[in-house]
Amino acid sequence: MLNYHHLRYFQAVAHEGNLTRAAQRLNLSQSALSTQIKALEARLGQDLFDRVGRQLVLTEVGRITLDHADRIFATGAELEATLAQTSTNLPPFRIGALSTLSRNFQMQFLRPVLARGGCEVILRSGGVELLDTLRTLGLDVVLTTEPPPSAQAASFTTHRIAAQSVGLHAAAHRLQHKTLTELVTHEPLILPTGAIRTLFDGLLARLGVTPNIVAEADDMAMVRLLAREDAGVALAPDVVLADEIATGKLVTAPFDLELTETFYAITAPRNFPHPLLAKLLG
Repeated sequence: MLNYHHLRYFQAVAHEGNLTRAAQRLNLSQSALSTQIKALEARLGQDLFDRVGRQLVLTEVGRITLDHADRIFATGAELEATLAQTSTNLPPFRIGALSTLSRNFQMQFLRPVLARGGCEVILRSGGVELLDTLRTLGLDVVLTTEPPPSAQAASFTTHRIAAQSVGLHAAAHRLQHKTLTELVTHEPLILPTGAIRTLFDGLLARLGVTPNIVAEADDMAMVRLLAREDAGVALAPDVVLADEIATGKLVTAPFDLELTETFYAITAPRNFPHPLLAKLLG
């Protein structure tokens, strides 16, 4: 195994380019420092320096070793600064998102991070397994439309970060009906799965309507695509189709369904949460 004390001594000599000055800075005798460098060379099986006059010049292997040494010790210093909460460099921000979650909503959440810059964002999509990854420190936050199951709720903190009204959206020519009952009776419907669908089914039952369902999708991105292709009238939170509504490609039906979808950010207890979380969830 590599001796990191030897590596630290090598780094000091490499940057000084002189054994005597490096020994003085490290408060070691020159012979002791020379012995440490020779031990590292023996461990690596390569010479790290060529002597040119009174100067020590790095060999090719020496330059490679110095590059690694600088990164290793910079990472160690960054770790100390992070734990002391004095670091100015942000660690990667790891976000998990339910695979069916609106991409537009995810972008709304991410926009402050991307605008700030200086932080790598790592995105993972999936299902309930994201909570296991969050629990084992593999993610900083999980975005979802469902709170954790009651059996797991005590292990997490659930932050309600937004609620979006749910409407019926389509090309304008499909929305000429005078009542909601006429619309859902005569137009093909594009429906998502999940809680929204359950609530909408209840609404249809109260209206006494058997709908013509042209497509069901467990991914809001597919609901959006089908609506853009004029396959029917899409049931979705407004945020899912915000771009199409803004450009006039799609229109929202003028009927209040009295349905909303709630968006949550799930976190797990941390002694050192990601520095950006407090601002995003504040």
